[in-house]
Amino acid sequence: MTGPSGETAFGPMLSGDGRPGQLWAMLPRELAAVFRPRMLDVADEVLREIQRTIPDYARPLDGAFGKALRAGVQAAILQFIDRIAASGPVPDSRRKLFVGLGVHELAQGRNLDVLQAAYRVGARVTWRRMAEVGTRAGVPSATLCLLAEAIFAYIDELSALSIEGHAAAQARAAGARERRRRRLLDLLLADPPSPSRTVQEAATAADWPLPHRLVAVALDGPVDIAGLDALEDFEDGTPRLLLPAPSDRSGLTAALAGHRAAVGPPGPPRQAGRSLATAQEALRLVPDVLPDEPLTWCEDHLATLWLRKEPFLATEVSRRRLAPLTALNPKQYNRLAGTLLAWLETCGNVREVAARLAIHPQTVRARAQELETLFADHLRDPDDRFEMILALRATLT
Repeated sequence: MTGPSGETAFGPMLSGDGRPGQLWAMLPRELAAVFRPRMLDVADEVLREIQRTIPDYARPLDGAFGKALRAGVQAAILQFIDRIAASGPVPDSRRKLFVGLGVHELAQGRNLDVLQAAYRVGARVTWRRMAEVGTRAGVPSATLCLLAEAIFAYIDELSALSIEGHAAAQARAAGARERRRRRLLDLLLADPPSPSRTVQEAATAADWPLPHRLVAVALDGPVDIAGLDALEDFEDGTPRLLLPAPSDRSGLTAALAGHRAAVGPPGPPRQAGRSLATAQEALRLVPDVLPDEPLTWCEDHLATLWLRKEPFLATEVSRRRLAPLTALNPKQYNRLAGTLLAWLETCGNVREVAARLAIHPQTVRARAQELETLFADHLRDPDDRFEMILALRATLT
């Protein structure tokens, strides 16, 4: 089959060293007529080998799955032959098929490893059969080597199309999921609270099971929530999260490291808005009123936060219950007020008061006598003691 000029019926003896962009132009177009009659048989063999070697595809070829797999294999092989004949790009109609295979894999909950393995099996079987046919037809070995390179370059093209479809489907799914979760967040934080049925339906659509108790988190900026099962909104000037109330604090503390944040009190979903409002108030009170800590847990400061919500009532309670201290100068006031609070909170335990204030027990006893003189029976009345503690916390924080 070789003429006097060194050419064959399939073109010149090629060296096979062309680059991927030149492969189709270098392949003799006459090869298409040699291989086309056998390609449907090859497609059946590829299908059998894929099913034999890839467990995810080892099921009966019926229904949508079988139709898609069979169509994909046949289209891939016939398109390859067409490319040899025409040396042109992949037609748009067939591009959609391989993009769609990537979308299908995502819908099945798989990454692209399985599909790409199927592509490699198809390339291997196709090349083996084409080499056999080509050898019997007298195709030079150099041309067959170039053909092998074209097959695997072609498989790379198909893989790229499926990757494109898979990635686009992922992006669409992520966008839809994000929109559903944002709607759920808005419903949970609505004032007045949204109807329970509406919230439950939104939670189901967002694939976010409603917890029995949740917390809101107010933040100073966006955070990486990859490790948190949280609803988030970082789009405006008040970043916020909603998440199930943690059983311990370590995980959330680690996730929020490097940020200033406040965690609202835990409560049922209907109280998510109140948890967030409390967390935002706590964040505003750091460090002037609440301790200067990166992460503030509102549960640790409920009395202070409560009093700050009703400043008029706090002022009135302070005026009534702390009246005996008003005649003192500021230094005396702070000294005796601090001792009074420690005395009330420890039920008059001298050693505990001394340890808390870092003073000598005898000093505590001396101050206690002063307080006894100033407050008399009020120190023993339960209601008065309670209101004094509230007043002192409002005054001293």
